[in-house]
Formats: sequence, C-alpha cells, structure tokens
Amino acid sequence: MPGDPFSTTSADEVGEDIIVMTEEQHLYYINYYGLDRPLPEQFLAYMKNLMTGNLGRSIYYKMPVSDVIVLHLPWTILIVVSATVISTISGVVLGTISAKNRKKGSDRIMMTGMIAFAEIPSFLLGLILLLIFSVYLRLFPLAGAVTPFANYNGLAEQILDISYHAFLPVLTLSLSQLTGVYLLTRNTLITVTTKDYIRTARAKGLGEKKVWIRHALRNALLPVVTRTGFTIGIMMGGVVLVENVFSYPGIGMTLRSAVVGRDYPLIQGILLVIAVSILLCNLLVDKIYGKLDPRVVT
Repeated sequence: MPGDPFSTTSADEVGEDIIVMTEEQHLYYINYYGLDRPLPEQFLAYMKNLMTGNLGRSIYYKMPVSDVIVLHLPWTILIVVSATVISTISGVVLGTISAKNRKKGSDRIMMTGMIAFAEIPSFLLGLILLLIFSVYLRLFPLAGAVTPFANYNGLAEQILDISYHAFLPVLTLSLSQLTGVYLLTRNTLITVTTKDYIRTARAKGLGEKKVWIRHALRNALLPVVTRTGFTIGIMMGGVVLVENVFSYPGIGMTLRSAVVGRDYPLIQGILLVIAVSILLCNLLVDKIYGKLDPRVVT
C-alpha cells in the first residue's frame, strides 16, 4: 500500500495539495515508529513485542492497539454471534421443511428464491434494508450502536436499546448466510433419508416425526456444525462492509478507518485478532463435532 501514515495531504478549492505535517515532524514520526528500519528488523521487533502481548500503538487513535480493539470488538462479537445463531437455526428449519416437501411446488419455489436471494451482496442488502426500514419507514436508526446521551432506567432498557440498533446489521448478516445453511441442510437430509438405518427406523414403526428428528436431522446436522466455523470466518469478512453501511462502531468500521489512515499497527492487530478468532471457532466446532459423533476423534 503506497504512502505512510504521516504523508497526509488534502486538496483546497483550486486543487493544490496542502501538507499538514512538516518534513521534520514527518521524519520524527517515521523514526519513532521504526518505519525507517529494514523490513526484517521491523518484523523481528513486532514479533518480540507480540510475545509480550504488545500489539503496538495506534497512529490514528493515539492509544495502544489492544485498547482500541477491546473498545470496538464486543460490538462485532454481538452482531456476528447473533447472526450466526439466527442464520443457522433458520437455515436448518427451512432446509428441513424443503427436504420433507422434496419435488413439490413449495420446495421448488423456496429453493429458487433462496438461490436468487444469495446473489445479493451483503453491503447491497444492507443498503436496501437501511433505505426501507430506516429512511422510508423510520422504524430503526440510521447509525450507531446506542442512542446518544441516553439515560437508562435499568439494564433491561439498555439491552433493548442495543438490540434496537443492532437489529438491521444482524438481519443483514443473517440473510446473507441463510442460503448456505438452507441448501446444506436440505441436500444432506435428502441424502440421509435414503440410508438403510432410516428404512429400519420406519420398519420398526417409529413415527415420521421421530424418524426425521432423532435419526435424519441429527446426522444431517454434522456438516452444518462444520460449516458454522466457516460461516463465522465469512461473516468476519462481511462485517467490514455491513458495519460501514450502518455506521456501526465495531471492528469492521475500525479496520476501515485504519486502512484509510494507513494505521499499520492497528491493521495488523485487527487482522491478527480476526485470524485467531476464526481458528478458535473452528477448534470449538471440532470439539462439538466429536460430541455429536463419537466416531470422530478430535
């Protein structure tokens, strides 16, 4: 990425560049942050600090990177976890309904609609929801995570306000991942219901409801659980766009500010946290997979 955080310029009315930092100041900060040293030396210094939990100091926010991340990460966790839960449950329910009505008109309509819906990018979907529910209907706020200068009368009122502001971002992320869970559940259930143990369960006289829930759905959920780990990773990428659409103060909007300001320490810190979060989620999914299917060694 060209330039550095201290080469900030702006243009006036006649198009002339105005330097907002003197050359002496520029050289001082380049030296202070070690950007004038060779890249291998910079990397070793970064790794040494990382081993002690020091992610560096944000150039844009003028505070430790870890403090910036701790300030904004909870908002992102809130909408990503909520969207993952909602999209997974909704996708499993709709996929089960579609699989039970395979080759019927309702299945064809649902699958066609889901596939078409999946082609809408998350940021465009967010803009559509923002225009409909915030601009025209005025049911939800245009931006922010809480009401500015609000005086809450209790914890319940604060939770409601946070949920009110998070509704559209969560809905956008949920809808963007719904089709994947739906198709995986539907196709897996169709495959599972052809297995011998399903025929045996029916031959034993078990009701159709028990066959679907206890035998078919339980086995079909295994790949869905695996996909959940990947879904979180995809959402962490999509949340950058969604948070900027709704001006939601999470880690995605912070990353955009860091990129625009060329705040390299903050960019590195955020990407590191996102990578570690995805790895931890996949580890958790592997453990859950082992509980669901004891044959799997984790």
